[in-house]
Amino acid sequence: MNLQSVLSFLKELNDNNNREWFNENRGKYETAKMDFEVFMNSIIPGIYKIDPSIGTPDARKSIFRIFRDVRFSKNKLPYKTNFGGFIAKGGRKGGHAGYYVHVEPGKSFIGGGNYMPQSDALKAIRSEILYNVDEFKEVVSEAKFKKYFSNIEGEKLKRPPKGFPADFPDIELLKFKSYVAINHISDKQVLSDSFVQYTLKVFEILSPLNIFLNRAFD
Repeated sequence: MNLQSVLSFLKELNDNNNREWFNENRGKYETAKMDFEVFMNSIIPGIYKIDPSIGTPDARKSIFRIFRDVRFSKNKLPYKTNFGGFIAKGGRKGGHAGYYVHVEPGKSFIGGGNYMPQSDALKAIRSEILYNVDEFKEVVSEAKFKKYFSNIEGEKLKRPPKGFPADFPDIELLKFKSYVAINHISDKQVLSDSFVQYTLKVFEILSPLNIFLNRAFD
């Protein structure tokens, strides 16, 4: 399996992000899209072994559309310059923490967690951390986790969230708006024969975080 078609198409798209070029090169897009779908299908069984809560998702429904919604954006470029797929319980729109693959020339990464959850979901996650903070800190400070993920990433509130004790010793952990972890990878890694195995290894290390986050809902 090789994602060269994906990187090649995205590099060209980055230099020609307009509808005329895209329509003229739709064949390249369809090939790249199919190859990325094949890759996502190849990792789903491995993710299921790691975290059976994902169920049996359809790779096609787990992949994000390349077409940008420009209605309320200052950036009017019509297409994303990446392919992304998110595997989680209930699908990519289900609200649960999951496993994400992002392929973009020079900016690819593997990661997961819960990105910008709805307010009720975010409150549930913060409550789970509040009442089980030692367990949460153990998950994110584990040696393997620290090797592949620098830390929890995401925007943070400047002040403690409403409804939570401001004097909580680990209040900084409750200020996150997202709870995600990211492992940045090179184009060489994306194209390597071991990319599937590497992705699953990273997801296995990530899984305790997702299991903890999803406990807030389950």
